[in-house]
Amino acid sequence: MSKPSLPFAEFVALIAILFSLIAFGTDAMLPAFPDIARDLNLSDANRAQLVLSSFVLGTGVGQLFSGPLSDTLGRKPVIAGGIALFIVACLWAYIADSLSTMLLARFIQGLGISAPRTVTLAMVRDLFAGRMMARVMSIAMAIFVLVPAVAPAVGQVIATAFGWRAIYVAFILFSLIGLTWLWLRQGETHPPEQRRALNLRSYFAALTEVLSTRSTMTYTAVLSLGLGALFAYLSSAQQVFAQVFQRGESFPAYFAAIALISGSAGFVNAALVVRLGMQRIARFSFGTLAILSATVAIIFYVAPVPPQDMFPLFLLWSVAGFFSAGLTFGNLNALAMEPMGHIAGMASAIVGATATVFAMVFAVPIGLAFNGTVLPLVLGSCATAALAFLLISRATPHAP
Repeated sequence: MSKPSLPFAEFVALIAILFSLIAFGTDAMLPAFPDIARDLNLSDANRAQLVLSSFVLGTGVGQLFSGPLSDTLGRKPVIAGGIALFIVACLWAYIADSLSTMLLARFIQGLGISAPRTVTLAMVRDLFAGRMMARVMSIAMAIFVLVPAVAPAVGQVIATAFGWRAIYVAFILFSLIGLTWLWLRQGETHPPEQRRALNLRSYFAALTEVLSTRSTMTYTAVLSLGLGALFAYLSSAQQVFAQVFQRGESFPAYFAAIALISGSAGFVNAALVVRLGMQRIARFSFGTLAILSATVAIIFYVAPVPPQDMFPLFLLWSVAGFFSAGLTFGNLNALAMEPMGHIAGMASAIVGATATVFAMVFAVPIGLAFNGTVLPLVLGSCATAALAFLLISRATPHAP
């Protein structure tokens, strides 16, 4: 493996920023859902959630292309090309005058921004493996969580001052910062002598290897369940805060507090993963979340008090869900990628695309099931966490 051309701390910070482009592109839009529904004349306000879903779906599909391309062309050029496509799609979304046009532009944004997500993971795998990779990812995720923490507040400020479409301008500026930092400071981690020719035979050979590697597919399935619960929360959160708890205006502040508190999960995992192992931590996290979610759902269903009085319980559950994500996602990526170092770009593409696309299979129905209560969201989280726990419990124990 190569060595990073940056000091370790700066490399981890750069990785976090590149990962954060997707988070910013997702979370900054959350406070704008009511404005989008009104300005685009949507008969069903729940359909504004599709602005998030189409973006996430684009990131999933895009990974199938960006990963293999990075194995052939190198990591940095593919990241740069993806960000360029993202910027063009942001300009298109800025002038979109219908929901269908907006969703198509958002999908293309996702296609472009998938490159930093997928290829950055391949960069980390180029340089690190096993529990050290998990440690790098955990620290990066702990820094990364700062962006989704402040993104809704930033989106709300921009929308209030300049209109919700100006959020797309902020996306362009933030992506240019990440691209400039990468291009000027980080060396290429995939040198020409290690690159693979891009052809259908090599692509399908890699696809076959990934799909036939049981451990990789098991951890990819677990990751898709975790992502599904997270995307469902993001889709429904603004409506839950506004309609169930009458706290729509303060939603960005509460969201920031939840994300910041949960951000410590990455540091906790980085401190424990070498000693306890990735699989054990993920199993404990999903099991705990499933039990907590079932308990919260029962309390909300039977408690003889208005839902507004149980807002602190909902906040506690939200923190637990985000904490679980911070504790497990880095581990699951590392577990899925562990046997795939020789095809890191293609493998990260297939793992990322599969996890993201199947996550939307869970997230979209849960989000659209919002009925003015927290039950669809909490029960959906309970089901996905319980299934993830069962899958990871049946997985072959991972060697140190």
